[in-house]
Amino acid sequence: MTDHPIAGRAEWQAARDELLALEKEHTRMGDELARRRRELPWVRVEKEYRFDTDAGTRTLAELFDGRSQLFVYHFMFGPRYEAGCPVCSSSADAVDGVLAHLHARDVTMLYVSRAPLETLQAYKRRMGWRFPWVSSAGSDFNFDFNISFTEEQQREKGIEYNFQREPKLESRPGQDGGLSPVLDQFAKSCGTDAPTFLRDRPGMSTFVREDDAIYHTYSTFARGLDGLWNMYQWLDRAPLGRNEKGIWWRRHDEYAKG
Repeated sequence: MTDHPIAGRAEWQAARDELLALEKEHTRMGDELARRRRELPWVRVEKEYRFDTDAGTRTLAELFDGRSQLFVYHFMFGPRYEAGCPVCSSSADAVDGVLAHLHARDVTMLYVSRAPLETLQAYKRRMGWRFPWVSSAGSDFNFDFNISFTEEQQREKGIEYNFQREPKLESRPGQDGGLSPVLDQFAKSCGTDAPTFLRDRPGMSTFVREDDAIYHTYSTFARGLDGLWNMYQWLDRAPLGRNEKGIWWRRHDEYAKG
């Protein structure tokens, strides 16, 4: 017998109407946030970045692929990973079908990681993805946009991620400095250790090109990505919500393995 509240249709409708008012308020607030994002000042990108792509080495300007706007998803796949982050992987499953619609609105979208291109290509084949994915190996791109960090930053200075300063990682041989079991398991699933896993983080950055100038317009990280993860939008409307009990994230070809 369920312990969840049970009601007749009229009582359910009254509760639903009350919730609808909140949903409409949330929608209006979402519209206002979108407007405020568009009004953010732009920062000109002065540095020349180069990326390894399926079509050879490309500059940031060339990644726009002739369009005026560029979405970059910073996928957690560091140079010492053996597989991509399972959470980033779950979000990437919904990308391919969106690309044509973005292109029609003058937007290019691609993924960027620090792993070597051939490693990304192999993982992409395993996952069955088609979206463009480029490597920033040897580039300052991920570091300049506060999405990747050096071991020195991590251990000596502390890092700035998601617009806040994190404490230094106090790590000793054989330990992970008190890092959570979730991070440890994620790291192991990527073939690395937790401190190395945390030197790359998830995020999204947007750019616009006008004439010969490129501008950085927006970035978001961590929970700011929730709205871009298609599965969360569905689960937030499920009777049991996200139902996140334990470490549940898997790559889509791993669920059958338990």
